[in-house]
Amino acid sequence: MVSTNLPARNSASSYDGVTIFFHWLTAVLVVALFGSSYWWNALPGGTPMRKWLQAFHVSLGILIVVVFLARVLWRAIKGRKLPAANKGHAHLATRTVHVLLYALLTVQIVLGFLLRWAQAEEFEFFGLFAVPSLFAQDKPLAKIYEALHNYTGWAIVILAGGHAIAALVHHYVLRDGVLRRMLPGGTEVTAAE
Repeated sequence: MVSTNLPARNSASSYDGVTIFFHWLTAVLVVALFGSSYWWNALPGGTPMRKWLQAFHVSLGILIVVVFLARVLWRAIKGRKLPAANKGHAHLATRTVHVLLYALLTVQIVLGFLLRWAQAEEFEFFGLFAVPSLFAQDKPLAKIYEALHNYTGWAIVILAGGHAIAALVHHYVLRDGVLRRMLPGGTEVTAAE
């Protein structure tokens, strides 16, 4: 049972606001990027909505590059470091998932740029500016990059889904406060004894 007493959040037991913001913004962007690509692939080719979703996806892809780099920089320089929430095999699993998520996001960003450049198309950021193509069109290479980009996207979503399920298990089954470390807001809910 969850207590209705809402004590002030202990800053030593939760991440700082910037880290929390970057975490949830990254999660929203990953879902939006995956959803937009999944949706446009379900639409017939050449439709205006398909073209809009592709442009939206590219713009979000540029945005996630900025957010991801800012997140890594913040984590390295200023972000609050917390003690491990788990020990032993659970800690190893947690670290492995985090490292894999960062690695997969890095690979996905690189593949997105390589794919767009192999297609010899600019990247437009919500119509505000464009990143020019650096290479001549290479359709066979673009197909390889597209397949790798798709597989990596699925791997990110599956791994992030497992990460979310683990956080919910910690919160609702184990009741150990792990999820609260990454929740926004100034209060935390404590589990009743």
